[in-house]
Amino acid sequence: MHITHCRLCLHENLFYATREIGRLYETGRYLHNYGLTYALGLSTSPYFNATAVPRYVEELPVLNDRQLYVTPACPLTVTFELNTFKYADNRYRVKMEPGSRNTPSFGRAKELAVGSTFEFMVLSAELWQPPKWVRLGKWMSKAAVEVVNVERPMEVYTGEFTATMPINPLDLPPDCYVLAYDLISMPPVSLMDNTQCRGPHYRLSDKRCIPAGLAYRLNRDE
Repeated sequence: MHITHCRLCLHENLFYATREIGRLYETGRYLHNYGLTYALGLSTSPYFNATAVPRYVEELPVLNDRQLYVTPACPLTVTFELNTFKYADNRYRVKMEPGSRNTPSFGRAKELAVGSTFEFMVLSAELWQPPKWVRLGKWMSKAAVEVVNVERPMEVYTGEFTATMPINPLDLPPDCYVLAYDLISMPPVSLMDNTQCRGPHYRLSDKRCIPAGLAYRLNRDE
């Protein structure tokens, strides 16, 4: 298994609604692995989606056959900016009706600012090279991706360890048991950080540990 350590740097403000407080829409400090997987081009969605409902269950588990997995990204250095947005309506007459979707028409967005950096890891059976540029979030913000290091651990260890990267709890293998963690509350699935586990894992040269057997397990019958 190849483990590619990547760093991501924002070149535009990044916004996604982690938390909504009235008309304030707040972006969290972590990047979810679902969004990262799409941004890196490893999974794709139809250009037009009439229902605006994500199809994670259908689109992400396909990567398990290719033995490809992206961890969530943790913040290295982050700053925020607060901006006001408004969606204009060009019609002369507007009839006030309940909206069919939870789409804000105006409000204030707390965005991750330009220069914020994150790190994540990609587990792959074959050597993998990320794109140099990706786009993320509601505004399709531009970010640069670089490879920090690539390792190929040959041994899978067992026992207790502390996971280096944030973890999507749905993606853990059945034989990995969580002992303690810090909860990162965010949709669509809350993440765990500083996770203490017991089970199979990889140990990298810098003593970092990552659970072995991570996969997109959105269908809990797997």
